[in-house]
Amino acid sequence: DDILKKTGIKFGFMGAFTKAAALASRDIPAVNAAIENNDTIVYRDYFDVSIAVATPKGLVTPVLRNAEQLEIMGIEKGIHDLGVKARDGKLSLEDMAGGTFTISNGGVFGSLYGTPIINMPQTAVLGLHGVKQRAVVVDGQVVARPMMYLALTYDHRLLDGREAVTFLKTIKELIEDPRRMLLF
Repeated sequence: DDILKKTGIKFGFMGAFTKAAALASRDIPAVNAAIENNDTIVYRDYFDVSIAVATPKGLVTPVLRNAEQLEIMGIEKGIHDLGVKARDGKLSLEDMAGGTFTISNGGVFGSLYGTPIINMPQTAVLGLHGVKQRAVVVDGQVVARPMMYLALTYDHRLLDGREAVTFLKTIKELIEDPRRMLLF
């Protein structure tokens, strides 16, 4: 609430997950790569993330440019601004083109699991799902904790299971200890 009052921008999950994905892509660059002309792998040194936005006319994926250079609140502001443009029907072709990775947050609609579809020629898409209370074991005791499932759909021509799991594990670690994101 304090951040909303101070900045006018709601602090949500997307900024943190986008920052975590951008940082994790440094360790697993194939997540942010593409195959061009069916034979050339292009590795990018920037993270232009397509953010799935539901509009009255359907889902669109406007692009937040250079997310790797932004702080979490800068990402939140960029996502907010793109969402407003999308819902107002004011996105340009430039706003929609050139994403290198996609994040889709089906959790806002209540999804618990799902498999997002890759936005070609991107290599991967991260799916965020709802946060729900689940039974987990902590210090030998079964307790209720908020749990969120993530899904990574990826092009197996560029990314293997080990790399995909490493990418997801890095995101999990950054989200669980967000102070680590301040170090980059």
